[in-house]
Amino acid sequence: MNTFYEQLKDRSKKRIALLVDPDGYDDKSLEELIGYINLYPPDLLLVGGSILFKPIEITITALKLGTRLPVFIFPGNIYQLSDRADGILFLSLISGRNPEFLIGNHVLAAPHLSRSGIEVIPTGYMLIGNGKATSVEYMSNTSPIPGDKPDIAVATAMAGEMLGLKSLYLEAGSGASHSVEPDMICAIRKKISLPLMVGGGIRSAETALELFNAGADMLVVGNAVEKNPGLIKTFFDTRNSLNGVDV
Repeated sequence: MNTFYEQLKDRSKKRIALLVDPDGYDDKSLEELIGYINLYPPDLLLVGGSILFKPIEITITALKLGTRLPVFIFPGNIYQLSDRADGILFLSLISGRNPEFLIGNHVLAAPHLSRSGIEVIPTGYMLIGNGKATSVEYMSNTSPIPGDKPDIAVATAMAGEMLGLKSLYLEAGSGASHSVEPDMICAIRKKISLPLMVGGGIRSAETALELFNAGADMLVVGNAVEKNPGLIKTFFDTRNSLNGVDV
């Protein structure tokens, strides 16, 4: 069976990932979300958040029992690890200069991940400024790459690929006022061959289509769906239309 990363490397397909913040759902709303997921399945479920008051295992278990999709951890910190997940996006915050988020936390997590046997995808995490402070910026004590500095973003992405990272994630921040600019995505896409994920500020089919066309291989949606679960169908239809699937 192919790993999810092997699927992600097939850039002929566009993909959608749904990021589920355990603190954003109670039992009833999570059950409702699972219903939408089964009707309009994304390609990947991600679980995590900047700060969690609920154990991550509860949400991971509920998603694995309620769906047939791969469930990966999107870790906000070292405590967000679980053997119950199928894999993890092993995020290195390459847009910042805080050593704990570049390598420090990874050293602490590595023995646990090795024992767990879950799939590990080394991912360069690039926080892009969107005009307001984000939880990631505050919690990581790092500055984002300015949204109007595509040259810095391109050079950072190139360095991530040269360092051996297997994917890149451009993040405008949870609940961002707008998404990463398509021009920046396009500029990065021209210089790297890695799978490129983009998240933050994606609330409509129009935005999703624009980012896919700019070069994103997978879009990560979360905050908008948390507020309106019916949006899952919007992103499902947009992805399918680009992949030549009848909607």
